[in-house]
Amino acid sequence: MSTALPSSVLRAPARALLVLVASLALLAGFSAGPAAPRAEAAVSLSVSDQALRSVATRAGMPYVYGATGPTRFDCSGLTQWSYRQAGVAIPRTAAQQAAASTRVSRPRVGDLVFFYSSSGSVYHVGIYAGYGQVWDAPKPGRVVSKRKIWTSAVFYGRP
Repeated sequence: MSTALPSSVLRAPARALLVLVASLALLAGFSAGPAAPRAEAAVSLSVSDQALRSVATRAGMPYVYGATGPTRFDCSGLTQWSYRQAGVAIPRTAAQQAAASTRVSRPRVGDLVFFYSSSGSVYHVGIYAGYGQVWDAPKPGRVVSKRKIWTSAVFYGRP
């Protein structure tokens, strides 16, 4: 009695092996050419993100009227310094920064927060930290810090 297997049964493993080898060869052929440029592992930060990171490094620095950093600041000196670290030049005073910014209705972290009086004039500026908070240099005797926005008399701007 013959126990020979049909040729189709013998060919199945050979066929599977052939498909595997061909697939590997095909894949190897696709990777043999010059490598495609890879995306940077670290995504570059936006200007506003860079300004926000810069202002956070100044936490605890004292308020001094007219000071523009790097170790003492008034409010607009702090925002000007922070944006300069991000490569963007903005004007010196809070009012000038407000005039030079584009108003936005939906602030993003790193945007400027302008505080205005009942007459509508801008008297203070800080950098929006998200969640209703602002980084600022508040007044003499205080230091650069992140705190809750204390009034609704604000608008936001993007340099």
